[in-house]
Amino acid sequence: MKTYNDIYLEIRNMLRSAGIETYSQEARLIVSCASGKSPQEFLRDLRLYTSPSVEKKALESAERRMAGEPIAYVLGEWEFYGLPLYVTKDVLIPRADTEIIVETAVDLLTGSKMDARILDLCCGSGCITCAVAHELPASRVIAVDISHAALEICRKNIALNKLSSRAICMQADATMNPPASLGAFDMIISNPPYITTSEIADLDSSVRNYEPIWALDGGEDGLKFYRGIIKYWKSLLKPDGCILFEVGEGQAEAVGEMLLSAGFRSVSYRKDTLGTDRVVIGSY
Repeated sequence: MKTYNDIYLEIRNMLRSAGIETYSQEARLIVSCASGKSPQEFLRDLRLYTSPSVEKKALESAERRMAGEPIAYVLGEWEFYGLPLYVTKDVLIPRADTEIIVETAVDLLTGSKMDARILDLCCGSGCITCAVAHELPASRVIAVDISHAALEICRKNIALNKLSSRAICMQADATMNPPASLGAFDMIISNPPYITTSEIADLDSSVRNYEPIWALDGGEDGLKFYRGIIKYWKSLLKPDGCILFEVGEGQAEAVGEMLLSAGFRSVSYRKDTLGTDRVVIGSY
């Protein structure tokens, strides 16, 4: 019989030998997940003996990680904006960069429209939906995606974070007319696919080989979804409503010009931690 610490040390050494930089942290996460413990419970129980089934599950997870699979998919869960989320290969792994759009939405609505009706287009895992709904307890959010599989994950994450009374999912194509009777919204938020088709082949293998390409490919110039959303979905904004887009590096100005050309009265930008314009805000 081995202790949790024995298994942790074994997996840590395996990951380190495989060249994984955050080997200690990931080894802790793998053993915690395999044993069904929180990271805190794992540290508390380090010296306790565990079962061969936990060891087997942990070693299988380590093998998947060493083969290049992202740790979030190995674990089946990830954290975003302090909230737990389920993730599978049907959805993109939530990135820290996307927390900027949540911060922006909360800043804009706090003190002015706390009970906002919000639309999250291209919702994927529902990370934005869950974070915004959690931060604005009087808000109501509709999460939209074209993928049925992604919406299933989104629903699970809404339920996991006890937000089902204020957040719902709906299937629709963001590049086409919205479903009838959706109603009007105070804010539309979207982190759509924005990588150009030609760049997909150059993505890191951990992204290219595991994450859903349809959720990354923004068309020939990376701007396909912005055009569609502005054209077909802006009509759902209430007077004085706004739209928030996450954009890729170098895309902010082009998206801002699209918004102004479509009749938005003003455009502003928010930078990420590296100083890149990451969020474009169009005020209607």
